[in-house]
Amino acid sequence: MNPLQKLPRYLPFLRWSRNMSGDSVRADILAGLTGAALVLPQGVAFAAIAGMPPEYGLYTSMIPAIIAALFGSSWHLVSGPTTAASVIMFASLGSIATPGTEEYVRLAITLAFMVGALQLIMGMVRLGALVNFISNSVVVGFTAGAACLIAAKQGQEFIGIHVPSSLHFVDHMLYLWEKLEYSHPLGMVAGGITLLTGVITQRWLGGLSMIAALLVGSLTVALFNAMFGAVFVGVVMFDAMPQTLPPLSLPLFSFEAFQQLSPLALTMTLFALTEAVSISRSISMRSGQPINGNQEFIGQGLSNIIGSFFSSYVATGSFNRSGANYDAGARTPLAAILSGVMLVPIVLVVAPYTVHLPKPVVAGL
Repeated sequence: MNPLQKLPRYLPFLRWSRNMSGDSVRADILAGLTGAALVLPQGVAFAAIAGMPPEYGLYTSMIPAIIAALFGSSWHLVSGPTTAASVIMFASLGSIATPGTEEYVRLAITLAFMVGALQLIMGMVRLGALVNFISNSVVVGFTAGAACLIAAKQGQEFIGIHVPSSLHFVDHMLYLWEKLEYSHPLGMVAGGITLLTGVITQRWLGGLSMIAALLVGSLTVALFNAMFGAVFVGVVMFDAMPQTLPPLSLPLFSFEAFQQLSPLALTMTLFALTEAVSISRSISMRSGQPINGNQEFIGQGLSNIIGSFFSSYVATGSFNRSGANYDAGARTPLAAILSGVMLVPIVLVVAPYTVHLPKPVVAGL
């Protein structure tokens, strides 16, 4: 076989790019714009859950999404930060370093590199079939457990009570209950309005309901602050995010760092691959497009490796963004690529206004 004929096997974008047309490009542009708008509030929220500065959630939604779309096998999967991956990282990495610190960020970036390297190796040795042995019940149970952990960890932001980070799930919930009298009622009302707005608008706006909830919640907090004063309301606002492209970063290439992060890297690798391939297959059942598990492993691995040099933490397939991408009419992976590209100018414009973004409202999402 001519070597040039083998290229599409290693460069999947050479296959789908041949089938692009004017109609498909227009559909992908619209889907990409929808995805970029959707990830704006999600990225900030996921970074907060992961214990990272808010801008890192948006950085993780840019480069990894582009690379995964170029080298993965799914035409509709969109990669980036996710709830479950953020929770796992926060729960495990938080015991090694203080969330939000420079050390924590460097370890998170190093973790992304390690996860990507493991994913790439597993794809190259053709271990894509491994995900077939992980039952759906395990994935559902893990996701449910992650949801409980999110509720516990973000509950303190929602009601305005600081909880010692050393407490486990049950002790954490008991502490919140015992200290409930010290909560900020107006902050809880703002969070409740945000949640209610998201639930009500979900039927008509789909994934964009998060944006509606964010706007309504932010306006509610602004109104409360004007009426009662920010101290009385008790809602902490985000700092302004930097108006920059994802800055270059360098993982910690040291034996100590690799040894320290190895157990977590293996856990996150298996989960991230399971999540990404499960989402790809779920959407393929609707689209009819075949999925290559090994190629998906390679795409996810490259996205995390390259992303780790552009200030990204661990990225994987996003269920919400992938579903919204398909429902918005995406025809090819160009939609996911454009989603990552379009997010750059959006962030540059929106970054100064994050000072108006309340943390409890974001956490409530």
